[in-house]
Amino acid sequence: MSMKIAANGGGNTLLQKVEALSGQQLANCYQCGTCSGGCPLAGAMDLLPDMLIRHISFGLPGVLERQTFWVCVGCDTCVDRCPRGIDVARVMEALRQIHLRERHDPPALAHLTDAQLGELPPIALVASLRRSTS
Repeated sequence: MSMKIAANGGGNTLLQKVEALSGQQLANCYQCGTCSGGCPLAGAMDLLPDMLIRHISFGLPGVLERQTFWVCVGCDTCVDRCPRGIDVARVMEALRQIHLRERHDPPALAHLTDAQLGELPPIALVASLRRSTS
């Protein structure tokens, strides 16, 4: 079975956007799993950080529908442990920015009920505020 992999210049626009926003070269990741193994919230993620990077690199669909980048709290454990020096927390922040810019408008906080506000990941509110003020 052969799989075509989009190179950075070959049309993988999500990869290009993530790398531009995060300043990270995802091709440097060799999938050792150290970021995922050290992540205190890995159990709550629907796709582990190293696999999320792999999905982005291969141009696989559905990355922006994942919850992993909303679960990440940016504790930098992954950054401290990565043998290749990849700042995974910056990659997660880039994905949150891309998601809010391309997929959804920022939530209209004034129109949300208390129950709906309670269901939103806190980082979505932070990202929404950043988008509104930058």
